[in-house]
Amino acid sequence: MSAEASSLTFEQALSELEQIVQKLEAGDASLDDAIKAYSRGIELKNQCQQRLESARLQVEKIQFPTDGSNAVTEPFDNE
Repeated sequence: MSAEASSLTFEQALSELEQIVQKLEAGDASLDDAIKAYSRGIELKNQCQQRLESARLQVEKIQFPTDGSNAVTEPFDNE
């Protein structure tokens, strides 16, 4: 994944990915441009997927004690 893609926020990556999909669905791009756009789209999709997985794991770290007390959180280790 390029440094540029990894520096985007989830929302920025998703927005750019949506624009690429619209461009490809319109069918107006040349073959070379479509291939480049598709490659960039895969990169952005992977970035979004990685950020969503990280968020999911962080949410899973919220622990609910069996004694009915308030939920607690544990640090998330991204290893």
